[in-house]
Amino acid sequence: MRENVNVGLLGLGTVGTGVVKMIQRQQEQLFHQVGCSVSIKKVLVKNVDKERDVDVDRSLLTTDPYEVINDPEIDVVVEVMGGVEETRRYIIDALQLKKQVVTANKDLIALHGSELQKIAVDNGCDLFYEASVAGGVPIIRGLTEGLASDKIQKMMGIVNGTTNYILTKMSKEGLAYDSVLKEAQDLGFAESDPTSDVEGLDAARKMAILSRLAFSMDIELEDVSVRGMSNVTQEDLKYGNMLGYTMKLIGYAEQEDNRAEVSVQPTFLDNSHPLASVNNEYNAVYVYGEAVGETMFYGPGAGSLPTATSIVSDLLTVVKNMRLGVNGRSVLAPQFSRQLKSADERYAKYFIRLHVLDEVGVFAGLTQLFSDNSISFEKILQLPLDEKGLAEIVIVTHRASLANYENVLAKLSDLPVVNAVKSLYLVEGGGQK
Repeated sequence: MRENVNVGLLGLGTVGTGVVKMIQRQQEQLFHQVGCSVSIKKVLVKNVDKERDVDVDRSLLTTDPYEVINDPEIDVVVEVMGGVEETRRYIIDALQLKKQVVTANKDLIALHGSELQKIAVDNGCDLFYEASVAGGVPIIRGLTEGLASDKIQKMMGIVNGTTNYILTKMSKEGLAYDSVLKEAQDLGFAESDPTSDVEGLDAARKMAILSRLAFSMDIELEDVSVRGMSNVTQEDLKYGNMLGYTMKLIGYAEQEDNRAEVSVQPTFLDNSHPLASVNNEYNAVYVYGEAVGETMFYGPGAGSLPTATSIVSDLLTVVKNMRLGVNGRSVLAPQFSRQLKSADERYAKYFIRLHVLDEVGVFAGLTQLFSDNSISFEKILQLPLDEKGLAEIVIVTHRASLANYENVLAKLSDLPVVNAVKSLYLVEGGGQK
């Protein structure tokens, strides 16, 4: 029986440091969990002389990735270096050398996960990536193991801590987007270039991964409709609050009759929704299963030790599989062919904020346009504007098809009574499907 498993680490940044710390500090617990010791044998770094806040023997450090990948004594490669194409090559080479792989790389898995998983299975290897979606939140294992017997119908996720922090501060403290973004950058919650986060790209990659697993369907990143939150204003949040809503950047995935839709966009949540109270940098994924009903996974979505927790948990699963001789056997090919809902099949409620002429007959014209497209109103606010002759109207529709909603938008600006379409958002009710 194997007495030790050797790990090669690709990367020693924030997350890699957390992985080393956990393995060093928890040897006794790891041995109890898997029945053998786990050792770091080689670590890829950019600079072997750099000062680090973790104690790693300098002899273990290398700047050559293939000193890790080609080492015959390394059993598991843990990738925490980031990047896509170069990293994809390293992982393929490691798998083809029959090495197990654990990664936290959401970009890589979103773009090439299906390809890498096939290579892993063909070589009798595990490829695990729990940390790629929500840091320390075990959502992937929850879907693939805890809810494996259920049919997942719908998921909604706050899967980006940066945007959740920004929207929380804007909502609770009345601050403008630009000032909160700068504060988030100063605190290290946002990158110097925040585009991937605030434009929804990071969340889209995570939702592609989750929907692929939950629906057993080859959802691609290009299938995810994406809209960022950089245009959200205090006026939007104020009117949403008046109507009982909280704004979040929501990743949404739903399937009906094995036809899927996946999106990321700013969404007004009813204050009773479980996700409405998830604040600051925390992540949460709400899952609705046919049998189980509503469940929610909540926790820190990033950080050295939370993310390392998911990585080391994957590592322990790999080691258990090694001892049982079942590596590469737990992955199933997608059950369903990739089918996406058409605009006629996608239904939602919508928040529409307009500046209109403050005169008799305005509502008649608006109502006629919406009625002609089979859309009715659930809530309406009308407020005066300082600008003479104009009023502000906020409409929340009943559920309507995306096709009909887009037809309305195409004609709305052409109405003589409409001065400007100020903002448009999805609306989600309470926790019920």
